[in-house]
Amino acid sequence: MKNSYHIDEKGYYGEFGGAFVPEMLQPNLTELKEQYLNILGDEEFQEEFQDLLKQYVGRPTPLYYAKRLSETYGTKVYLKREDLCHTGAHKVNNTVGQILLAKRLGKKRIIAETGAGQHGVATATVCALMGLPCVIYMGAIDIERQAPNVARMKMLGATVIPAKSGSKTLKDATNEAIRDWISNPTDTHYIIGSVVGPHPYPDLVARLQSIISKEIKKQLLEVEGKENPDYVIACVGGGSNAAGAFYHFLEEENVKLIAVEAAGKGVNSGESAATSILGRTGIIHGSKTLLMQSKDGQITEPYSISAGLDYPGVGPLHAHLFQSKRADFVAITDEDAMKAGLQLSKLEGIIPAIETSHALALLEQKTFKEDDIVVINLSGRGDKDLQTYIDYFKY
Repeated sequence: MKNSYHIDEKGYYGEFGGAFVPEMLQPNLTELKEQYLNILGDEEFQEEFQDLLKQYVGRPTPLYYAKRLSETYGTKVYLKREDLCHTGAHKVNNTVGQILLAKRLGKKRIIAETGAGQHGVATATVCALMGLPCVIYMGAIDIERQAPNVARMKMLGATVIPAKSGSKTLKDATNEAIRDWISNPTDTHYIIGSVVGPHPYPDLVARLQSIISKEIKKQLLEVEGKENPDYVIACVGGGSNAAGAFYHFLEEENVKLIAVEAAGKGVNSGESAATSILGRTGIIHGSKTLLMQSKDGQITEPYSISAGLDYPGVGPLHAHLFQSKRADFVAITDEDAMKAGLQLSKLEGIIPAIETSHALALLEQKTFKEDDIVVINLSGRGDKDLQTYIDYFKY
């Protein structure tokens, strides 16, 4: 799709995107760039992909009308239940697609990075399904605070390698995965988990996640008699769940898109991950985008209570949506996110991932009209975050 909010033929969203990588990685990316659209458009690929989404992932996921939440805020709130996907989050939509792509490219080994662990679990899951060896890079700090997901990855047969440099979180895990890919260019496919990294990854991941917004349109038509909501709200770290939720609404200017980032302990506290507010144009992990950095260009360490939102940049699509003002970007603190997660649990019997809780917190901060249709992408379930909830609320 060659229009203003989708990627152009050079791999850019407006001024953001591209592929800024070492020469040794160029063959890997060139192979992927030359083949991914043809493979994704192949009829046999789509048949296998759609069958796995239905029979293995459990799609379509429900678009749930949250009655008590709606009554509380005086508007119509629908939750897109990506938390009901196999593995507990939207991440599996992408890993299923990429493992099928890797097989068609003849790859024999899979690597990935993970922050909160959901992408690692989703990657390990599809590698077990397809019988391919799997190596997951994860920040040493994230390994500690996401122990259940680490256990799942190991049960699924993956090797989990801690990243012990820098902040020991997602950024550093990504660095280690890229180093591995440079060392193993021929037989290895790198399944990037978000709409970040060098072209064509941001577009590849967005296309695989676009099933979310495709289903939202169909489901809203059934229950509301129209395809388009008034608002689509999603949390953003790198931004894959938001990219999927926004994708088929990007050109629908009457649909307001709201991306919710992690303010951490406050945007100006020095402990935040609010890239749109704090970031400047820079290059991270092979892509030109908005990036939290010091005056001399050193990456600023991000912070969030959520292990999936503490990334110092955003994907180039989101950088473009922010700069072009197509989407509103809002930052939510740890405290407000945790309260919103607890509120959903008590009002609807759904314990959300803390990432998702940031998006839910917007209901408290923004006033919606009574007849507004507000869709919030419930990107993951809170099982992985129970210890954080327990520690925070002293349960």
